[in-house]
Amino acid sequence: HVQLVESGGGSVQAGGSLSLSCTTSGYTYSRYCMAWLRQSPGKEHEGVTSIDSDGNTNYSDSVKGRSTVSRDNARNTVSLQLNSLKIDDTGIYFCATVITDGYWGQGTQVTVS
Repeated sequence: HVQLVESGGGSVQAGGSLSLSCTTSGYTYSRYCMAWLRQSPGKEHEGVTSIDSDGNTNYSDSVKGRSTVSRDNARNTVSLQLNSLKIDDTGIYFCATVITDGYWGQGTQVTVS
């Protein structure tokens, strides 16, 4: 069955960096677009970035210029590098994909102070 497991979150001071990773299994990873979403306190889920099967990327305005998404099709992983972190970046970060249904992991907490 499809599984997505995020890791790499933590607590960091504003201006710092974090690298998030998502390990997937149970489907043909290389064929599908991957996305990172986040849920900040008191806010709806927000799409942060996506990377399609060809490596084309999109970023939300909130992280554009401060983040880099990448994928490793050999390892079935997707990563998100977050730089120049702001307090508003605090939230739970989820990786997600849509196959026949939407799938996402349990999330990893990012706290910026």
